[in-house]
Amino acid sequence: MSTEQSQRADLRFGTIPGMLAKRAAEAADHVAIEDGDVTLTYAQLAAKVREASASLIAIGVARGDRVGIWAPNLWEWIVSALAVHSAGGVVVPINTRYKGPEAAFILDKSEAKALLTVTGFLDTDYVALLRDAAHALPRLRYVVQLRGPVAPDATEGWSGDPPAVLDWTGFLALGAGVTDAQAAARAAEVEPDDLADILFTSGTTGEPKGAMCTHAQDLRTFGDWAHIVGLRDGDRYLVAMPFFHSFGYKAGWLAALMQGAVILPEPVFDVSRVLERIDRDRVTMLPGPPALYQSIRMHPDKGAHDLSSLRLAVTGAAAIPVELIRQIHDELGFETVLTAYGLTEACGVATMCRDGDDAQTIAQTSGRAIPDVEVRVVDPDGRALPAGEPGEIVVRGYNVMKGYFGAPEETARAIDGEGWLHTGDVGTLDEGGYLRITDRLKDMFIVGGFNAYPAEIEHTLLRMEGIADVAVIGVPDERLGEVGMAFVVPRAGATLTPDEVIAWSRAHMANFKVPRRVEICDALPRNATGKVTKFTLRERAARG
Repeated sequence: MSTEQSQRADLRFGTIPGMLAKRAAEAADHVAIEDGDVTLTYAQLAAKVREASASLIAIGVARGDRVGIWAPNLWEWIVSALAVHSAGGVVVPINTRYKGPEAAFILDKSEAKALLTVTGFLDTDYVALLRDAAHALPRLRYVVQLRGPVAPDATEGWSGDPPAVLDWTGFLALGAGVTDAQAAARAAEVEPDDLADILFTSGTTGEPKGAMCTHAQDLRTFGDWAHIVGLRDGDRYLVAMPFFHSFGYKAGWLAALMQGAVILPEPVFDVSRVLERIDRDRVTMLPGPPALYQSIRMHPDKGAHDLSSLRLAVTGAAAIPVELIRQIHDELGFETVLTAYGLTEACGVATMCRDGDDAQTIAQTSGRAIPDVEVRVVDPDGRALPAGEPGEIVVRGYNVMKGYFGAPEETARAIDGEGWLHTGDVGTLDEGGYLRITDRLKDMFIVGGFNAYPAEIEHTLLRMEGIADVAVIGVPDERLGEVGMAFVVPRAGATLTPDEVIAWSRAHMANFKVPRRVEICDALPRNATGKVTKFTLRERAARG
């Protein structure tokens, strides 16, 4: 076993339900979650999970069945996910910024049997969004509202047979006929190699793909992640990254539960509120994209709050100025600042910097491979390249996904015959194995830590009446790192304005995908094969 590993979490716990049972037995009175007026110890958390898993069993969720969760960072999200795991099901997180059609696609693609969601979050009724998506969901039989009353017309207007819509109390009542012993027996049947989750990641085809990961993969990867970061029993972990993302879910509450840290969910990132919570809740652990720390550092009220409790910062997902690493240390007071690189298909993490790396290494590289994982840079023929020479980054190891759900051809394109996951990212490795991301084979850009895929955005924009052609690129943004810029060709006879395109986008796609800049043009630049020459568009954007 690597000296970086105190003990492999997959061997210690076996499964996620096994982890919860062991933590509840070892630290029953230890606080696991603090969320507003709700405080849950490990024993109380385990009891709520057992109650919810009984209800899932009662509605017919069997081993391997998929269950969607479409909700912000709340204690009920964690209970729901752990209950799905304990019932033998597979968690399918859904981005809270998604509109109805986007969520319906994922529920349909994953063949989800049930959905756990909310109403009223940021004045959004997720049940109504889904109902109004005009997308038939024949396999979705139950929708459970974690918070918010069930609307009288909740089952009206669906395409096809409507699902049953229940509030949380009504849902829990369904489990009365399932005994604690039966619920415990179901949890004990879960195997380490059973699927724990399917996280959907958008692709260059314009349709999201679901990356499948197991209990053993999640536990081992984020047990190692927590050990390298230095997350420990008693840390107070403000999870501002969304639970639907592996950063908020696996590196967030799951890692915290494994290590005995107190989970402090934050449903909406607001700098003023985060500053208040750091001060009031004595936060020690605060991961996030560089934009999070930059926003805190530049906030005018920063000096009015006591930030002395801060200890751990973990970032990534964008290039970081060396000076910012120093500022996170010196101005915000973090003892440890680390960067990492990962992707959903690699269970969320592949490389990490280590405590003791200098500021330049932390800022300019994404660290080296986590234990027992291989990272290479290869040429187009798959041959490993020497240090310093750029090529495609490939990853091999226990953390590589089992594949894309229901997409064997896509899986075969992503993972070659020797088990190497082709990331589509371009980078270099130095002599010490530290990875530097230099470019992307794909056109993906990152908006405040969220991956945005031009092909998916273009696919959606082409549905707008009046658009004949469109190309999207990422352009620099001081606050978010990158944002989208769309070059739009109107249909013959149509008149479009940038504001109209942006307004339509806000109504039809998640906010991070919405282009912040739009240029109306007569034609898109193309090469001899008809492919849009996006480098030409980038040059045009750079000229303003």
